[in-house]
Amino acid sequence: MRTWDDEADVVVVGYGGAGVSAALAARETGADVLALDRYMGGGATALSGGIVYAGAGTWVQRAAGIDDDAENMFAYLEAEVGDAVSAATLRRFCEQSPALIDWLTEHGVPFQASVCPYKTSYPTDDYYLYYSGSENAGGFRDLAAPRQRGHRAHGRGVSGKALFGPLAASADAHGVRVRTGVRATRLVLEDGRVTGIEAITIDRAPASVRRRFAALARISAKPGVYHQGLRRAMQVLLDRIERDHGVPVRIRARSGVVLTTGGFIANGEMVARHSPAYPWSQGLPLGTAGDDGSGITMALDAGAVSGKMDAMSTWRFIAPPSAFYGGLAVDSTGSRMIDESRYGAALGAKIAAAPGHRAWLLVDAELAAEARKQIGKQSVWFQRMQTERLLRIGSCSGRTVEEVAARAGVDAAGLRASVDAHNRAIEDGVADPLGKPADIRRPIRTGPFTLLDISFTARLTYPMPMLTLGGLLVDEDTGAVRAAAGGVIPGLYAAGRAAVGICANGYVSGLSLADCVFSGRRAGTHSVERVRPR
Repeated sequence: MRTWDDEADVVVVGYGGAGVSAALAARETGADVLALDRYMGGGATALSGGIVYAGAGTWVQRAAGIDDDAENMFAYLEAEVGDAVSAATLRRFCEQSPALIDWLTEHGVPFQASVCPYKTSYPTDDYYLYYSGSENAGGFRDLAAPRQRGHRAHGRGVSGKALFGPLAASADAHGVRVRTGVRATRLVLEDGRVTGIEAITIDRAPASVRRRFAALARISAKPGVYHQGLRRAMQVLLDRIERDHGVPVRIRARSGVVLTTGGFIANGEMVARHSPAYPWSQGLPLGTAGDDGSGITMALDAGAVSGKMDAMSTWRFIAPPSAFYGGLAVDSTGSRMIDESRYGAALGAKIAAAPGHRAWLLVDAELAAEARKQIGKQSVWFQRMQTERLLRIGSCSGRTVEEVAARAGVDAAGLRASVDAHNRAIEDGVADPLGKPADIRRPIRTGPFTLLDISFTARLTYPMPMLTLGGLLVDEDTGAVRAAAGGVIPGLYAAGRAAVGICANGYVSGLSLADCVFSGRRAGTHSVERVRPR
């Protein structure tokens, strides 16, 4: 048998939000930890908005004067995520939420207690605590008192780097070893236990080659996330470097391997196989090229079992500007689809199921005028760009409801019926037909009327981000990967989007990153159980 080329107590495969959390948690026990990444680290976390969903009275909430508790948080999330995990795990997630923010803060992640005063999909640089889900939407506010739980890492623009950067720096300071340019290819099993991995590495290539690899990987990550053609071109060059300079290595894990390799949204064939009816090709895959399902596949080859692999999250945000929440989201029949104040993933799911995946947002002249006044104050650069393009390119107008329907190709009678039912409910003081809260409803009466195209097919004017939510099934107490034959696979753990977790049934902003930290720490802590005191 070949000898090992490197070894550690714990080997973490994939170095994004879940990976760095697992590495830090394992290192805090005194274990020798080696983290590997196919590219340069950061993963989808570094590209993200840096939102962590947390509540139950975090220090940030308390500083902002927000009264929240674990029971209130649990009541909301139980309705939002259903049976993604057991009730006991969800309750533990809620109860440990304040400590999770404390842990992130201790490792240098900056938060700020500035509350956003309006409903939005992502706040401007003036605000760092907001309603990041459907807490204040119809139905949910009846189950639990609405509380702001979207904790945005403090940083300008999108804040993913403000979350991952400090964690990576802390891991380095605590002695976590990191090797980049290492692509894991197979799990090594000995007597049914995972004892290491096989991989291809370029970290022995000339420095100039490694620098080029790093530059190409950065371009692939961003702006490649917005331009899949560019990403594919970068991947050809990255694969060529690996082919020309990569060498096989075997890395031993004395105690455990933790898979934190992300989901599989970058693997079109895998997405199509598990969600054949989903219009994934019309969306914007959110993540890096490393989100190709390779970690999940390696574990399945080793006897693991997966779950919820058909679960997808697709986001169609209609705000900012917040005035748009007063509009009506309709399909091609003119029928309303949802309480428009719901989180964007709920609207995205409705559009995915709509005829032709087509949808529009109907606004009248008063709402449109109010929205235009809000764009500058409520939007960051990418939101402003998308809204302006939507208003100028992805819209059509008409003097009457019937006229705008005809121009958009929407059934005029159906649209008129939806508008009349909406307006009549407001006039009569009765509940909205789809549950929109009374304080968000606005009558649709004043022409000209505008239909904004929020369809899947509006990819150029209004891209629709999407990601996978399913993954490996794990023991919810330890993060150990479950085996198809029953029990768990000794020595193998998983976390983040490589595993089924809190957000596996549905997503709201910050819930995936919160689960990455929660499940990463769990897996990292339990992966060191075989480490002997030194």
